[in-house]
Formats: sequence, structure tokens, C-alpha cells
Amino acid sequence: MNILLSDEGFTDDDALHNSTTNELLARMTSEQECEELAYQLLASLPRSRLATIQRRLAPLLQFDVVGSLPAEVSLQIFSHLPAQTLLTCALVSHRWRTLADDQAIWKKLCEAKGWTWKQPSRIHSFDTPRSRGETWEDDEGMGDSDEEEEEEDTDDIETAKAEWSQMQAELDSGISSISLASRASTMLKDPSASTSSRSKSRTRHNSAPPILTDSTFLRPDYKRLHQTHVRLQNRVRAGSPHLSAIQTRGGPSNAHTTTIYCLQLYTYPATGVQVLFTGSRDRTVREWNLSTGLVERVIAGVHSSSVLSICVHDGFVASAGSDRRVAVWDLAKNELVKVIADHEDSVLCVRLDGKRLVSCSKDRTVRTYAFPELKSEFVLGAHRAAVNAVSLSDTLIVSGSGDRSVRLWDATTGKLLRTFENHHTRGIASIDFMAPYVVSGSSDKHLRFFDITTFQGWSTSPEYDSASPPTPLAPGSVVCTACGAMGGRVGAGGQRAAAQMCTVHSDLVRSVALGPDFVLSGSYDLTIKVWDRKTGALVADLTGGHSGRIFCIGV
Repeated sequence: MNILLSDEGFTDDDALHNSTTNELLARMTSEQECEELAYQLLASLPRSRLATIQRRLAPLLQFDVVGSLPAEVSLQIFSHLPAQTLLTCALVSHRWRTLADDQAIWKKLCEAKGWTWKQPSRIHSFDTPRSRGETWEDDEGMGDSDEEEEEEDTDDIETAKAEWSQMQAELDSGISSISLASRASTMLKDPSASTSSRSKSRTRHNSAPPILTDSTFLRPDYKRLHQTHVRLQNRVRAGSPHLSAIQTRGGPSNAHTTTIYCLQLYTYPATGVQVLFTGSRDRTVREWNLSTGLVERVIAGVHSSSVLSICVHDGFVASAGSDRRVAVWDLAKNELVKVIADHEDSVLCVRLDGKRLVSCSKDRTVRTYAFPELKSEFVLGAHRAAVNAVSLSDTLIVSGSGDRSVRLWDATTGKLLRTFENHHTRGIASIDFMAPYVVSGSSDKHLRFFDITTFQGWSTSPEYDSASPPTPLAPGSVVCTACGAMGGRVGAGGQRAAAQMCTVHSDLVRSVALGPDFVLSGSYDLTIKVWDRKTGALVADLTGGHSGRIFCIGV
């Protein structure tokens, strides 16, 4: 029986077309013939159709080499990229974003900068009563320079009386301080208010953020940590830091009762929690919770006079005072380790690392002690005036004195390695040392930064740089006529910008701090200045935060 097939009145053109195309490709014996056929077909089309085909072909031509690799290999490639490139790669695709956001990569970048993740602080209740109505004889932690000892001027008495009257006026004025409490810098000033106004406003002005319980734990986010540090650096460079108050009227009931002379930021190694230690004229050392602004620990009854300097390292805090004592406190055990009373006058500065403790005094000596035994090692007595500041870096000690010199010592032998005479035109008030770099501040209102191995560096006074060859200027750069620092660009209003680019301190530079990117200085002129570590150009001029002299800064 014959069966007749009918097309039912229609033809499947697509099926016919696909069949024809497949048959045509099947007859092609090589890829070269296929390529030639494709070219001839494309050449016969109008340009508008070629553009459409080009867009359709573009995805076929793209191949993600990195994304096609195993994740371990891709992460190894990304680990060699700088932070800015990683941020750009995260915009390419979802796959690349996952790779670029990997925490291990960002942790490595943070560790290279020395940035560590810190968990939020917890609250503890230390609330010792404060004493009032006490008076002290005070040297503000500064010794006399040699020129001051040679010149007996009767006007000094009147000047001292005027400064004391001004201090009393400030204490009675009720002006609160503002402190810079970011990772760029931390500052504190004298608490200023009467007893009655303090007690009335305590509850009203103290506002702490919510308390974190012991179970609160934030997973480390190293990308966020890196970006936060970069934003802080950019904020400092832009001259727009965030100001927040730590000790003010209405602060904690166990806050300092008078002038704060010294401070240091410290991170507990076991928990990663960062706190602030301060030493005061009220004879105490206090530990502050930076998250809440509350005092967590009070170290009292150790000194009989002002605490002029503190240093915190690896669970121990060393304090030095005008009572000629150096005290070492164990933070974990919360107990006194030892009190050293070898100096013959006020101890102006103390520094501590894992191997030794170093102190300097108005008695013109520097003393070193083995740590943790705290046995006396050397008495370094080459200075001709009070040794106002000392700094320690591995096996080297740097000291700055009122005799205008900076001296470099071997900490292991006590040998004087080098003397930088007339390093400033007046007595040296502050110093910081991060081998091989030294930065110093002086009564001459200037800073000097230099490398002890090459003697190259910069200063805020052209007078100090006259002996060294000038550094070539980049095209378009300008030199500040006030201090000689280089930086800035000449453009629209460039000359006016150059004139405003740098303003030197107008009074004694009492404190300096050396950071990885910036040098900070605090002065009796009530300002803090941030300088570019490489060029010495002024980055930021922080004013208005204090109504009294700045004694110490920390980074």
C-alpha cells in the first residue's frame, strides 16, 4: 500500500536553512575555507549590518584568562597588585570582584603598612575619687638650657608671674578642650572648670556610645581597614581632620583634675584593643577607653609630684616625674613592679622597650636599665645642660638637651657614637627616633628631620640647610618664604597659595612624633602641625583644638 505524504500547505524555512547551512559547512574541508566563506559573506553585507554583527561577535572574542584559572592561582596573581589596582579590578566582573575582595590579600597589604585589626573596647568600672584643692611646684617637664643658666634676667620673675596669672584665668574661664582622637593624632589639654560647674554638668554633657558586651565580636575586614587608613591620610593631607573631645567638663568622675603633660596610644597585644594612657600634674596615670571616652584604670599613689613622661610597652607602663622617680607598672597584674630613684633632679623623659629602660633628667644625665630586671647599666653624662628628651631604637639611643646638641649612644656599651653640636640655635625640647631617622623640636620654634647615616634631611628653617646642597625642585614647585619647605604647585593663584603653604611655629616646639608618612609637632603656640615626612612640606595646620599649651602629641 502506497502512502502519500502531504506538505499540509506550508514549508519550514528555518529547518531548510539550517539543513542547507550544515550541508555547506560539512563540505568545507578546512578552517581556512570556512574563514574565506565567512569573509565573503561579510564583504557582501552593507556597513550597517557589519556593525550589528561586530557587536554580536564581541562576547565570543572575550576570554577571562585569570577567571578561568583555579582560585588559588588567581589569588596568587592578585596578591601582587597594589591596593588601587585591586579596587579597579573589582569593577571588571563578579568573578574578579570576589578575587579582589579576598581578605587574605588585603590583610597582607595592611601588614606591610603595620596596620592591624583592633576589636572594639569593653567597659570596665574604675572610679576612684578625685582630690581637689592641691597645689604643686611644677617644672612642666622642661629643663633649662645652657644659655638660660648663664643669663640671670630679672624679667624672668615677672614673666613667670604673668604666665601663672594667664593659666589661672584659663582655668577659671570654663573653656573646654577639643582633642584630635583619630589614628592620625591624639591630643589632650588641661581640664578647665570650677568645681560647681563640673558637678552640675557632668551628666548632661557626658554621652557615651552603646556599651559593647564581652560577646560582641566583629569579623576582621582588612579591605575596610586599609581604605579607612587611606581616607584618614587623605583627610589629614586635606587639612580636614575629625575633632572629638576626650576630657571635658562633665567628663568621667575619675578624670584628671589638672594639667595633662604626657600621653601615649597603646594596643593590647592579646585583644587588639587600643587605649590611651595619660600622665598629669595631679600625680596620676590614667587609661582611657577611646570608644567611650571613659577612664578604665587609674594608677595613683606612686608619684609624689607631677607625672612628666610615660611609656607603655608589652604590658608595662613606665612613668617619670618631677619627684625624681621612675616607676614601672605591670598592667596585667595591675601592680607596681619597681620604683627607681637614681636621678638627682626631675626625670623629664622615659622610654622602654623589651630590652631596656632609658631615662633622662634635669641633672644632665641619661640612665639605662636592663629590662625586665631593671638593673642599672650605664650613666651617660656628656650633656652640659638638662637632657629634655630621649628616644630608643633597638641598640641606639638618641638624646636632646638644652645645650643645643643631639647625641647618639650605643645602648649595649654606653659609648657615645656621635655628637651633633648646635643642632638648633636654642635648647632642644623634644625628640623622636625611628632608626635611622631623627626628628627634633626646639625652643627656637623649628624642627629638624635627618638621617643619622647620611646626614640628609629637611628643616623648617633655611638656616639649618645652608650647609647642604639644595634639593632640585620639581617643575612647577614653589618654596615657602616663611620656612623654606618645598611643595605646592604654581597655577591660578599659585603665588598666594605658596605664601600660605607653610607657617612655622611661633613658640617652643614641645613635642614631636615620627610616623610612617607624616611628622607631627605640638607647640606652646597652641597649634599642632603635620609635615610631609619626605619633603618637609606642611600638610595640615591644626588650630583651635586647645586653649592652653600643647605638651604632648601621639600617633
